[in-house]
Amino acid sequence: MRATKRPRGATPVRNSGKAALWSGLPRAHALLGAGLSLLLAVFFFTSGDDSISAVEPTIEEEPLAITASLPPEPAALPATPAEPMTPVVVERPWIEETVRSGDNLSLIFKRAGYSGRDVHEVVTGAEHGKSLERIFPGQTIAFQADAEGDLAAVRYTESPLQTITYERGAEGFSSSITTREPEVREAWATGQITSSLYLAGQEAGLSQNIIMELANIFGGVIDFVLDPREGDTIQLLYEEQYLDDEKFRDGEIIAASFTNRGTTFNAYRYEDANGDVGYFNEEGVSMRKAFLLAPVDFTRISSNFNLRRLHPIYKTTRPHRGTDYAAPRGTPVFAAGDGRVAAAGYTPANGNYVFIQHGEQYVTKYLHLNKRHVRKGQRVVQSQVIGTVGSTGAATGPHLHYEFLVNGVHRNPRTIHTKLPKAKSLPESEMARFAAAINRSATALAALHPDNRVAMTDSGEPPAN
Repeated sequence: MRATKRPRGATPVRNSGKAALWSGLPRAHALLGAGLSLLLAVFFFTSGDDSISAVEPTIEEEPLAITASLPPEPAALPATPAEPMTPVVVERPWIEETVRSGDNLSLIFKRAGYSGRDVHEVVTGAEHGKSLERIFPGQTIAFQADAEGDLAAVRYTESPLQTITYERGAEGFSSSITTREPEVREAWATGQITSSLYLAGQEAGLSQNIIMELANIFGGVIDFVLDPREGDTIQLLYEEQYLDDEKFRDGEIIAASFTNRGTTFNAYRYEDANGDVGYFNEEGVSMRKAFLLAPVDFTRISSNFNLRRLHPIYKTTRPHRGTDYAAPRGTPVFAAGDGRVAAAGYTPANGNYVFIQHGEQYVTKYLHLNKRHVRKGQRVVQSQVIGTVGSTGAATGPHLHYEFLVNGVHRNPRTIHTKLPKAKSLPESEMARFAAAINRSATALAALHPDNRVAMTDSGEPPAN
């Protein structure tokens, strides 16, 4: 076979059809076309299509340089160990029921959706289950169910200071008691009597409980129905108990002073070496006497020094036989001292009556009662309510007729106290301890008296010792 002759001066070029395609174009156009061909070849090569082959063109001239800028890859972050998932605890709600008048446990559990069997298991199975049997109106009992709707727990709020929780376990119900301690704060008050101790106490911002306790402290030396006069003054230091920064209730009276007709009586709360608590004057003499001067709740009497409030017929006291205390029907009547009920009944003259024997020598009588609250033979203590004021028997209006007998002889109830045995005093060995204990309260109490108000601090509080 004869070889084909080349034209003289020609340079052999190995090319594909694509190169031949651009060979007849101007140099600039050829370069552009070559670049595009290169890009297409790269695209098809990287696309992974095996049916297309990329052919690199051979060009005599210097190829066009093409640079592709790609964004840098992000730096690798350190591996963070996966935290274990914390299970979500769902607190099941408490359904609360308030104890109503006439309620019992079965009714309360039924309202909450539980059975008598649940009542039995809680009351008999838990250590403090019997406490649920002593419920009172106004208390709250809350219930908590489990996932199946069965009773899981009971929470009994016995008082703001104590809660009992009953929880079901594998062996039945168990119980636990949660108690709270109130914050104790000191307070003070002063008042001037214009009508009665009760109204003066109310005007001073005192609760009825504090006013009654004040009367109990001084009840052996002052008849709060007949003795107070306009211009008398009271001063006292006392405690208040707080929960969650709100007043919960009154505490104890720390010290108190009552000035009646120019005579001042002081009383200080003191716990002796034996742990016994009482009120004593500055000389260590107990304020508690064997008998109250007034055996009637004075808080129900609006005026203490208007003589027209006495017996509706006689308009006076009758010391030769007794003392009449005119008071609204239903006013509580107290036992004047500790003793035993010697008689209790009704006669046309006395109406409903109660006689109390105090030891061997003394008897007190209470006539014209509306109701009797004690029976013959019953033991009573001083200030216990034995009945209420009425107008039964030979009486034209509600009042208490009170008599005091010594060895069977009627004595004036308002003067006999001076002839009775003296009150208990602290032993001499305890006086130094007593003086030290009341020193601060005595100073603060003295600062509350009208003549000593200049000793009050700018904050309005009695000065601390």
